Amino acid sequence: MDEEKYSSYSPPVSNDDNEQVVSNDVFGNEENNAIKYKTLSWQLVAVLMIAEIVSNGMLSLPSSLAVVGIVPGVIIIVFLGIFGTFTSWILIQFKLRHPEVHNMGDAGYILAGPIGREVLSAGTVIFAVFATGGQLLAGQIALGVLSNNQLCLMLYTGIFAIPTFIFSLPRTLDRLSWLSIPSVISILAAGIIGMVAAGIYPLEGRVISITVPTTFVTAFISITNPVFAYAGHFMFFIMISEMRNPADAMKAAYTLQGFATAFYTVFAIVTYYYIGNTVLSPSFSSLPPLWAKITFGVAIPNFLIAGSLYSHTAAKLLFVRFFRKSEHLHSHTVVGWSVWVALIFVMNAAAFVLAVGVPIFNYLIGIAASLFASWYTYGIAGAFWIYDTYHYRGGMAGLKRRGLMTTLCVLTLAAGAFICVAGMYVTVDSIVLAYAAGTIAAPFSCG
Repeated sequence: MDEEKYSSYSPPVSNDDNEQVVSNDVFGNEENNAIKYKTLSWQLVAVLMIAEIVSNGMLSLPSSLAVVGIVPGVIIIVFLGIFGTFTSWILIQFKLRHPEVHNMGDAGYILAGPIGREVLSAGTVIFAVFATGGQLLAGQIALGVLSNNQLCLMLYTGIFAIPTFIFSLPRTLDRLSWLSIPSVISILAAGIIGMVAAGIYPLEGRVISITVPTTFVTAFISITNPVFAYAGHFMFFIMISEMRNPADAMKAAYTLQGFATAFYTVFAIVTYYYIGNTVLSPSFSSLPPLWAKITFGVAIPNFLIAGSLYSHTAAKLLFVRFFRKSEHLHSHTVVGWSVWVALIFVMNAAAFVLAVGVPIFNYLIGIAASLFASWYTYGIAGAFWIYDTYHYRGGMAGLKRRGLMTTLCVLTLAAGAFICVAGMYVTVDSIVLAYAAGTIAAPFSCG
C-alpha cells in the first residue's frame, strides 16, 4: 500500500489555505469527476447518523432499567449521551485538522503508524459486519413476529439480507441519506407506538424499582446496552468526508446526540414504567401480540437501512483504501464497480453467516461492542485530542496549560479501557452461564 496516501498532515497556518486543504482531502477536487462524494449537507448527515445509531439498540434500554432500577438506569443513559456529545466534538475537531482522514484506520495511522492503521481499520470492518448481523437478527425477529414464526428463523434472516444487500449498493452516502429519511421516521413512529401500546395495556401487578441491589456482572449490562445503543461514532469520519462543508459537522452531531439522548430516555422510562421489571429485550416483544406486530412492522425500514449503512461502511473503508487517488474511485469503471459490488456482497454475506451460523452471535455482538464501541465512541477520542494538542499546540507545555481538558481526555481514555475490559468480562461470563444452562442453539438451526 502506498504510504503517501496516509502521510501525516500538518494543518495549514490559516483557514484561507484552501489549496492545501483540498490537496489533502480524501476525495480532492471533484469538479470534473463522474462520481462525486462530497455532496452531503449537515442536515442529511444528521439524518444518516440518526438512522444508523437510533435503531434496534434502543429496544434493550428498558430492560437495562429493570436490571439496576429506573434512577441509576436513566442517569447512565443521559450521562453516556452527554459523554458521546463530548467525544463527537473531539472526533470532529480531529477530522477538520486532518482532512485526509477518511476512517478510523487513517486516524490510527496518524496516532501509531501502520500498526495503528491496521488495528483500527480491522476493528471498524469487524464491528460494522457484526452490527450488520445484529440488524439482520432484528429483521429476523420482526418477520417472525409478523408471521407468527411460520418459517424457519434462518429463512427470515436470509429474506431480510437480500434488501439489506441491495440498499448497501449505492457508491455514495448521498443516495443512502435519502433512504435514511423514512428510516428515521419508522423508528420514531415505532417507538411512539410502542410507548402508547404499553400505556394502553400496562402489565398488571408490575414491579417498578427505583434501585435494584445486584451484582457487578449483572449491573454492568445496564452500561453495555446503552453503550451499544450510542455506538456509531466509528462512522463519523466516513460521513464527514462526504460533506460539502465539513465545518458544519458538529451541527449534525448535536442534532444526533440531542435526539438520541432525549428519545432513549423517554422511551426507556415510559416502557419500563408500564411494563415493569419483566420487560423483555427487545422491548416490543413485551407488548400484546397485535401491538408487537405493529411496532416491529413499522420498525422494519429502520432495521434495513441501518444494516445497509453498516455494510456500506465496511465496504467503503476498504474501497477507498484500495483506490484512493485512482480513477476507479471517481469514475464508472468496470474494475471499480466490480470491486465495490464484491465488497458489499462479502460484507453482507459475512454478516448473514455469522447471524445464522454462530449460536452465540448475540453474545459476540456484545464482545465486539466492548472491544470496539467502547473505544470508537468514547475512549480513543481522548487520544486524538492529546495527540493534536501535543503536536500542534505546544507539546507538554500545551497540555499543562490546558489542564482541565487534558484531565478530561485522560479520563476518557480510562473510561474506554474500563468499558472494554468490564464489558468483555461480563459478556464472556454470560456465554459461560448460557452454555451451562443449555440455552445455546445449534449452528444454522431454525429455533
